[in-house]
Amino acid sequence: MRETLGVLLAGGAGERLYPLTRDRAKPAVTFGGIYRIIDITLSNCINSGLRSVYILTQYKALSLNRHIREGWSIVARELGEFIEILPPMKRVSDNWYMGTADAVYQNIYSIGSEEPKHVLILSGDHIYKMNYDRMLRQHRDSGADVTLATILIDPAETRHFGVVDIDRNGRIVGFEEKPQKTHIRSPYNPEMVSASMGIYLFNTDVLIPVLLKDAEDPDSRHDFGHDILPKMVDEYKVDSFNFIDENKKEALYWRDVGTLEAYYEANMDVASVSPVFNLYDESWPIRTHQRQYPPAKFVFAEAGRTGTAVDSIVSMGCIVSGAMVRDSVLSPDVRVNSYAEVDSSIVFSHVNIGRHCRVRRAIIDRNVQLPEGTVIGYDTEADRQKYFVTDSGITVVTRDYSLFENPVAVDYFTSE
Repeated sequence: MRETLGVLLAGGAGERLYPLTRDRAKPAVTFGGIYRIIDITLSNCINSGLRSVYILTQYKALSLNRHIREGWSIVARELGEFIEILPPMKRVSDNWYMGTADAVYQNIYSIGSEEPKHVLILSGDHIYKMNYDRMLRQHRDSGADVTLATILIDPAETRHFGVVDIDRNGRIVGFEEKPQKTHIRSPYNPEMVSASMGIYLFNTDVLIPVLLKDAEDPDSRHDFGHDILPKMVDEYKVDSFNFIDENKKEALYWRDVGTLEAYYEANMDVASVSPVFNLYDESWPIRTHQRQYPPAKFVFAEAGRTGTAVDSIVSMGCIVSGAMVRDSVLSPDVRVNSYAEVDSSIVFSHVNIGRHCRVRRAIIDRNVQLPEGTVIGYDTEADRQKYFVTDSGITVVTRDYSLFENPVAVDYFTSE
């Protein structure tokens, strides 16, 4: 891995995660209580031995930059290791990033200055565990010019993925972008389809010329999956790496948390009794930056006023004070006051849930103060009058609501 440079794409606007991405970049959104989404991919890098990583940022990157600075200065710079943020510099273009390939192209000089033998392109908004060193070993042994990580999916799900056609030798011979139906089947399992995971391992001497050629194409969308890779299959050796899951569960776990529904379900996976995505595996630790808070606290043992949390993640600094929390994720410094009920919800940091509140199937953004008796998640139409509600009925309560109800409760300048 010392000859490999990681390039982590973290610059997407994240429109489908709105309103959580209104004030922050998508990779900076809270996940699993104490983490940010980007922590999952960065932990994969560290656990795989990849210690040289550029993070390409663009939109609303303040809290993301701060998180990387405070939590990921763990590599040895004196040994040539780094995890470094690269904002758009417009060194080779007057445009902002116009696609995944263009984002890498605009940083082509920074990549070249490191002189890596391989470049691993990663995304900052997926939840999974993967040892990239396994992929690199196969890539080198096979003599491939570029290797794509692929995952087996049900043929009924192809409309959500880029589908790849793979021959019996593992070589990719064709692509289909989110087809409604496909006749393609995977050589790894003839009942399944292989889909791209958005993870690409290039030989640097191949990556640079194809980026330059794509940049000169006025008809290109400048996207790896849509433009560059489909054009490479005839001229270069493009191989597939069938995903090996380090999560060590019966079913493979890889989630694109680009929508509110997917994000909500991934958090519920973490909080389940037997976590579908296991944060407690000592052999594959997930790292993050954690501020100093006191331990979580559960108080009052009175009948009808017992501080309880079951089937939930409760982070440090939380106080469950005579309330009931079920099937939920509480981030640091959350207070749930007496007689309140929180069910199947995600609560970000610095939230105060007042007495007698009832919250169900909701995402509560940081710094929100819910007044006593607030009811969320029980009447969809009533919720739509005040909050953001998804088509599936997940209610998102943002800082706008808190500012309207209690102007002194929100400080937009406090750090996340």
